[in-house]
Amino acid sequence: MTSPQAPIHSGFGPATTAEEALAGRDLTGNTIIVTGGYSGLGLETTRALAAAGATVIVPARSPEKARLALAGMARVEQAALDLLDAASIDAFAQAFLASGRPLHALVNSAGIMATPLTRDARGYEAQFAANHLGHFQLALQLWPALRRAGGARVVAVSSRGHRFGGVDFEDPNFERHPYDKWKAYGQSKSANVLFAVKLDTLGEPYGVRAFSLHPGRIITDLTRDLTDEDLRAYGLSRDVPNGYIPPGESVNEGGDYKTVAQGAATSVWCATSLQLEGMGGVYCEDVDIAVPIPADHPGPAGVRPWAIDPDLAERLWHMSETLTGVAFRA
Repeated sequence: MTSPQAPIHSGFGPATTAEEALAGRDLTGNTIIVTGGYSGLGLETTRALAAAGATVIVPARSPEKARLALAGMARVEQAALDLLDAASIDAFAQAFLASGRPLHALVNSAGIMATPLTRDARGYEAQFAANHLGHFQLALQLWPALRRAGGARVVAVSSRGHRFGGVDFEDPNFERHPYDKWKAYGQSKSANVLFAVKLDTLGEPYGVRAFSLHPGRIITDLTRDLTDEDLRAYGLSRDVPNGYIPPGESVNEGGDYKTVAQGAATSVWCATSLQLEGMGGVYCEDVDIAVPIPADHPGPAGVRPWAIDPDLAERLWHMSETLTGVAFRA
């Protein structure tokens, strides 16, 4: 049964780091896959989980970039994966299943944001394809390994960007409407949350729980496609060295921007915390379960109703099975 979308007062907060969110847990014997685990938040997630004893597998579209980023990290393995290539997703999953290993957590951290209109080989809009459909296909193909763990978690890294809009079920790939990069991003992030809602319902009888989350406002390589105008809208500039964050804007100073270590905290918490035992299907932020808010709420925090509606989650699930050609089989 999906857990209540209400804070549990975890004792953590926006300034909590990934290491602190682990709360001293020993993850020795756990195998965890972190997509995008060689850059930004994903890299910090990988680092924290591996330091706690987990074996972390990092699939990468850019193997050389991943090799350099992960050099020297113990218990970290690399593999090839392109979330915009269905054959690549299947090949990665099949290779992992052939290893016979259980999968204790799948952290879907890879993503793209506000890109110009591009499409994958199937013609699907790239943000929806990479952020949602690719991870949907990956999770379903890895399902036997998740079941084998005897208690596993799937973590979908979403964003407060889900507030830009829900899933357009009539035109998800912008084939009939003008492309809007922020609507496309919002759609993909809403899809991440809905995916976790439905997967948790399907997975609970088998000990597989799912969570989604907003990591926080962090400046990472995810901003690479933003224009200078986009950055100015957030008070940022590429002319400022080492990060773009204006003085006084970090959470440690009462501001809103997090470090990468703070941004990875909620991902790590959702993937490992004993505080979430027996729970699932919820959207989290600041290392706690977020509050649900009305659609017209003016603030950025919390989760909008269109992202946690179980009927919309069901509808998205069926559409995703159709678009990917991959169906859930318990």
